[in-house]
Amino acid sequence: MRDALLIALYAFLGAAATGLAGAGVLRLIRRRSLTASLAVVAAVAVLAMLAGTLAVAQAMFLSAHDLSVVTTVVAMAAVVSLATALLLGRWVVARSRELARAARSFGDGGDFAAPAGPATAELESLSRELAATSARLAASRERERALESSRRELVAWISHDLRTPLAGLRAMSEALEDGVAADPARYLRQIRTEVERLNDMVGDLFELSRIHAGALALTRSRISLYDLVGDALAGADPLARELGVRLVGDRVASVPVEVDGKEMSRVLGNLLVNAIRRTPADGTVAVTAERAAEGVVLSVSDGCGGIPEEDLPRVFDTGWRGTHARTPPAGAGLGLAIVRGIVEAHQGRAAVHNIPGGCRFEVTLPAAEG
Repeated sequence: MRDALLIALYAFLGAAATGLAGAGVLRLIRRRSLTASLAVVAAVAVLAMLAGTLAVAQAMFLSAHDLSVVTTVVAMAAVVSLATALLLGRWVVARSRELARAARSFGDGGDFAAPAGPATAELESLSRELAATSARLAASRERERALESSRRELVAWISHDLRTPLAGLRAMSEALEDGVAADPARYLRQIRTEVERLNDMVGDLFELSRIHAGALALTRSRISLYDLVGDALAGADPLARELGVRLVGDRVASVPVEVDGKEMSRVLGNLLVNAIRRTPADGTVAVTAERAAEGVVLSVSDGCGGIPEEDLPRVFDTGWRGTHARTPPAGAGLGLAIVRGIVEAHQGRAAVHNIPGGCRFEVTLPAAEG
């Protein structure tokens, strides 16, 4: 029993010394190829066994003949182990390089295509993750291109919409200054109208910049949706009368919501003004509000004739104004973008659907608790 313990002790000490030396070598070559690391691991396994054998032999537990036999066996095992480690290392490195080349392709703006051929479970998992990342990057690039296009259109439209009233203001002010205005009071009223329109446009731009910067501070309070819709209908009624459009709001439930009353009034006002301006005379704009499984759904239906299916995903983009002429009443294309920004700040969502003869804008908000 004592001899067996001594043999185990000497074998452990010899193997431990080799293992420590191998760990040191691995640390030194940790930045080199995986092939070298695998070769070191295989060599450490074989040399640890040889070192333990030599330690036992030095303690006189093995004869010279037995030591020669064991050394020969270990030497053959070392050759096979190193050859196997080198082959495995070269195969893994080759697969890694193929994966790196494939990853470089989508990093340069292309799509990731997983390399053909078998791979280890870890490399296969990494390949799947890279494919998922490639898909997300492609979607992100597409969104960025759409946003950039939207920004360019917005700048062009804002420039157009600012130039027209500014030119009119300049002409009217020069006419008043030169004393050639036939009806100064009418000119002054028109100047006031244009100034108010410019002020509204600047206000929309400021609101949109706050939304995009995440600086829209909400002051929530418990409000009845019935009262909120009623106030919005009263505010939009003069415009509806002027354009000959009927406003209908007889399907509005008295549902409480936790919202910022000022911001949600702006949402309803933008939706109603947009619907009224795009509904022909003698048409109808209907407002409904009801509780649903996903929360509270507020909808505004108009008689605009519908929106082309390819334009539906862009309706809430900044600067979008559809196929209508870019005339002053169409605005700068900011109203619906502001609607979406405010609704999403309330953890809700905005959507639009075509209906017979027009379209329906829906705002879904979380229902108030209690």
